[in-house]
Amino acid sequence: MKNLLYSIFFGLFLVQGCQTEPRKKTSKTPVVPASEKIVPLKKVLADAPTILSKKEVPILCYHNIKDFSSSASGNIKTYTVKPVAFAEQMKALANAGYQTILPEQLYDYLAYNGPLPAKPIMITFDDTREEQFTIAAAEMKKYGFKGVFFIMTVSINRPGYMSKEQIKNLSDSGNSIAAHTWDHHMVTKYTGDDWNTQLVKPKAKLEDIIGKSVTDFAYPFGLWNTAAIPEIKKSGYKMAYILSTKRDPIDPLYTIRRIIVSGIWSTEGMVNSINSSFNKTE
Repeated sequence: MKNLLYSIFFGLFLVQGCQTEPRKKTSKTPVVPASEKIVPLKKVLADAPTILSKKEVPILCYHNIKDFSSSASGNIKTYTVKPVAFAEQMKALANAGYQTILPEQLYDYLAYNGPLPAKPIMITFDDTREEQFTIAAAEMKKYGFKGVFFIMTVSINRPGYMSKEQIKNLSDSGNSIAAHTWDHHMVTKYTGDDWNTQLVKPKAKLEDIIGKSVTDFAYPFGLWNTAAIPEIKKSGYKMAYILSTKRDPIDPLYTIRRIIVSGIWSTEGMVNSINSSFNKTE
């Protein structure tokens, strides 16, 4: 009897032990496959016919912003806009709904079909004149406008011209600083080391002043030839600006059109010139 009770007790112990034994995992944690590497699509630069077919952005070119007498020479009147007239023009552009763009946005639009405001415009200044900083930039700021300042580096810190500090201030304030050669010699006359003196060194000097890349260049007097374009490219510029002449069919990014705002134009005349000069349709 005692043996029988022992056998029953031992059997119950085995059963209880089996029931309380932890359950073994029978399935493995699923392996999540590594996500595929996402490779961004490479932008494809538009070809010359595509760029030329695009609607041109109006680009204004100013030089002197100061008063002049009625007896001033025709050359002065062409290249000089009175401060009061400049103020009226900026107000008219703002009232008409124009928004300023800078070279980076223009390049993205022309080269990669990037977006633009409904009424884009670019406002540019040549030759480093000090009143472009003291008068023009201050007036544009009232409307949230930004400008492109093409700097002739030989003139920096000279009386009547911008200082390094003023150029840096323009850049830090969101304006664009671009090159306009060392001493305004026309590119059609360059030989030998002129390319280095007039293109490479000014670019490096401006970059040292503002601490940013300088990617745009304006031809003195708007004069250019096909021999200059490879040198401008080689010097590290992405775009170059002419005046109201025919663009190059091979390298349109290096012949971007601008119009000089004349001192004899009324505000209405300036607006009409924008419409007549940049009325190309897509």
